[in-house]
Amino acid sequence: MLRWVPIIFPAVLLLAAFAGCGSSTVVLMPDRDGHVGEAVVTNQGGSQILDKPYQATSISGIGSAPTQPALMEQSEIERDFARALAAEPDPPVVFIFYFNVDFSELTPEYLSLLPNVLAAIKKRDSVDISIVGHCDTAGANSYNFLLSKRRAENLAHILTERGVDESTLSISWHGENDPLIKTGDNIFEPRNRRVEITVR
Repeated sequence: MLRWVPIIFPAVLLLAAFAGCGSSTVVLMPDRDGHVGEAVVTNQGGSQILDKPYQATSISGIGSAPTQPALMEQSEIERDFARALAAEPDPPVVFIFYFNVDFSELTPEYLSLLPNVLAAIKKRDSVDISIVGHCDTAGANSYNFLLSKRRAENLAHILTERGVDESTLSISWHGENDPLIKTGDNIFEPRNRRVEITVR
């Protein structure tokens, strides 16, 4: 039995190849940004820690301890893990829509970006789309919370009007509590008046 224990951040990507007679190889891959996590490969015979990019360990059979980690050549990885690499999903795409002060409606400039969102949803055949509303710190926190809600819901409505299945949308809002640019209270900051759409 293999037990993989990834560290949550940085990201970890494991590839495993299984040959006959219960033998297997596990390799730790960096994520698309180059970050490398850590994994523990464990069976009845012992365990090994993988914590460097392209580090691999092999297990020859039940009860056989994982081998000492060693770096695996790119050509070997591409050969042995071609199917797993081909099945790796596209990374999420994030779109940011900015708003005028005290408005929840999109400006014509940002309305023109909607085709890009729809194209990304269609390309991925996405069923996991998050829409998160935000505000700057100008005004009362309670008002900004509701304004960020209206912004997120307005964009969700626009997407569903254009054929996006409502059941694929996850809508939330943070008010002024998750700024892109940290400011003091009662500060107008256009980059914080936004909705972020993430297409997975």
